[in-house]
Amino acid sequence: MSASRRSGTTDELGPDEPGEPGGSDLLAALLDGMDAALCAFDADGVVTHWNREAERILGWTAAEAVGRHGFAGWAVRSADAEDVQARLMSAMHAPGRQVHEFALVTKDGGRVLVRTQSAAVRGPDGKPAGVYCAFSEVHAQIDLERSIALSEALFEDASWGVVLVDADLRPALVNAHAARALGVGRTSVLGRPLGELLAQGVEELEAALTHVLGEGAPPAPAEMWVTVRGPEGERRRCWRSGFLRLASPLAEEPVPLGVGWVFEDVTEAKQGEQEAALLRFRTSQLHRAARAAAECEDPAEAATVHLDFALAGFADHALVDRVAGGPRAEGEGAPGPVRLVRLAATPAGAPGPSLLTGAAGLPVRYPEGHPALRCVERAGSVRADAGPVPAERAREWALERQWPDDAVHALCAVLRSRGRTLGVVTFLRAAGRSRFERADTAYAEDVAVRIATALDLAEAVRGR
Repeated sequence: MSASRRSGTTDELGPDEPGEPGGSDLLAALLDGMDAALCAFDADGVVTHWNREAERILGWTAAEAVGRHGFAGWAVRSADAEDVQARLMSAMHAPGRQVHEFALVTKDGGRVLVRTQSAAVRGPDGKPAGVYCAFSEVHAQIDLERSIALSEALFEDASWGVVLVDADLRPALVNAHAARALGVGRTSVLGRPLGELLAQGVEELEAALTHVLGEGAPPAPAEMWVTVRGPEGERRRCWRSGFLRLASPLAEEPVPLGVGWVFEDVTEAKQGEQEAALLRFRTSQLHRAARAAAECEDPAEAATVHLDFALAGFADHALVDRVAGGPRAEGEGAPGPVRLVRLAATPAGAPGPSLLTGAAGLPVRYPEGHPALRCVERAGSVRADAGPVPAERAREWALERQWPDDAVHALCAVLRSRGRTLGVVTFLRAAGRSRFERADTAYAEDVAVRIATALDLAEAVRGR
């Protein structure tokens, strides 16, 4: 049976044309295809329309519903019938829509709380001819409202970044937090390629988004290091990111609409973890070096043991130079120019243990102003870098300072023991490593103290 009464409908829609669907059939098909439950009443309160969603919610078929006078005696309790009918029919003479909540009775005797939206239906003369009523279960409506409220909250007030990325991997919607993290305005970021926003890390991010579009959301968040372009320059950040594939709920087959990307900035936490892990490793190396050096009969050999343990994960090359003519009692203002003799060095070719050298006692040909000489003169650490120069110029920079040709970063730490300057230890890094930072200087100075103690002991042993 049709979801509507045939009488009075065909005239309103127009006469049926041969070979074309009838107006009432088209109306019935439209009503039955709606996602919302819908019923309608004429001016006398008689049910004229009843679609399939209404049948699903209450169990009453269109054949059982159409033609009844109101809901009394079947879809509502008798005690509630008059109030429900009055509230529904009041919409016929009220402007706009009216929203009500009340309990309806299902065909099997159960009760369901529904939220209704009702409005007047006007005839050709403009006068009220009835009422239509769209209704849904309250919990379904609340779920919808919660989903909408959640979406609005995420894109307005969330304390983490939320970005909606379309199928072309371009931002379609961003919240305020994400816009600040990207260093742009909320509207200026829309539709722009991610490569215009990120200087580094965009390949990994786009690969993750493509994977989510094709395979679905990953089982756990991913941590990605990116470099963000901004008005104040580039900033390197670590974002812990979660991804959700968004599919249309209206399509029969899952059609990806894009990806929901949620992230939070964990740069400080990750840097803290890295620094803590590095500190634990370096402390362990110092401990292991001390134990290994304690087993060396020759204190000079113990100095190279400290050097080798310090080199792991810290630098590519290391040099130990002693002050020619004996230790200097004062770090600054000591008479005569500083001359240094090579005492130990890591192999120039393949990796291996440091080797004791300089048996001839010939000074190293360091030019004036060399970082190692400045380190001895000031009795303090000195850092040096080749800077952003071509590879050939960096090679010349290293060779001019009597260092291996791949060195681009240097850190010189003074060797001090018993108030005297014994020499200098130099750590060198190649282009594949970052420059030495303040934390590296502190570690190099710890190593220098141990090497200086071993060398001081070696001189004392030789003196006896």
